[in-house]
Amino acid sequence: MLRRIAAQDEPRLRAVARAAKESLLHIKDLQALRTAPVPAAPPRARQTQPGPPKRTIFDAETSETLPGRVVRKEGESPVGDPAADEAYDGLGSTHRLYGEVFGRDSIDAAGLALDATVHYGKLYDNAFWDGNQMVFGDGDGEIFQRFTKSVSVIGHELAHGVTQYTANLAYRNQAGALNESMSDVFGVLVEQYLKQESVARASWLIGEGLFTDKVQGAALRSMKAPGTAYDDDILGKDPQPDSMDTYVRTSADNGGVHINSGIPNRAFYLVAAALGGNAWDAPGQIWYGTLTSGSLPATCTFGKFAKTTAATAEELFGAGSAEHDAVLKAWETVKVKV
Repeated sequence: MLRRIAAQDEPRLRAVARAAKESLLHIKDLQALRTAPVPAAPPRARQTQPGPPKRTIFDAETSETLPGRVVRKEGESPVGDPAADEAYDGLGSTHRLYGEVFGRDSIDAAGLALDATVHYGKLYDNAFWDGNQMVFGDGDGEIFQRFTKSVSVIGHELAHGVTQYTANLAYRNQAGALNESMSDVFGVLVEQYLKQESVARASWLIGEGLFTDKVQGAALRSMKAPGTAYDDDILGKDPQPDSMDTYVRTSADNGGVHINSGIPNRAFYLVAAALGGNAWDAPGQIWYGTLTSGSLPATCTFGKFAKTTAATAEELFGAGSAEHDAVLKAWETVKVKV
């Protein structure tokens, strides 16, 4: 997506294209960081009494120096800066999901403080977890609005931290696509739990509301229907496949980590749709149990992940249960062999 923006040469888009090029250079460094080996923390037992969040919001004031100036600490009132207050609330919503639904005490399961920096860079088109904290750009104003506007994006990026502390999936090829998919799964769960949305009522969109009204698109990605999130003259058409029949083999994007994540994303949606109710219940428990099982290799394939979700569903709900059958059927639909 950013490559498409960076290639624009229309006069009105020159500043946006320049900002996209700078964002791409930074993302390349960030991806290198994610591909570096990081020791994964051992799986932890479910915690029944997670502690309260410990949030601090910083303002980079359009610089790229982290963390920046402190603008809001845990328990303090809103400061009136939408980005700072949205970041504070989004961190809290993410902490609440992990604590109340999964019994996890923050990102590392040990009460990690949640720090976030807003107003990072100039026209910066991204949000990211850098291994220690969250960082949010304000967008370019032409294609993207500020990245704190989407709680699913906040939940997505923080989930990279959870993966870092659990399965530590390599950020390349199918393992990288699973890394991205796990972040999408927990990103939508954060949003759905916050809004108390059922499977049927939820949009299943990642980054809904991030685009300006100049863009022909609803969101960055659709878990319900990968490949349909946007179709725009500048951005092109959403390239995500929805099954292995259209799996994209590419050397770009670390082997298509943001593209092929559509396949496991759809599998999760199909499990949730088959079971109904709330996605954070059985489907969320199966995916969280899989991520924290200690059974996923760093170079996990879609097939290995699918087998582990089936084993987790069987362990939690029993062989032949509706939950177990839903998992098997979902992977069959997206053409991943269990």
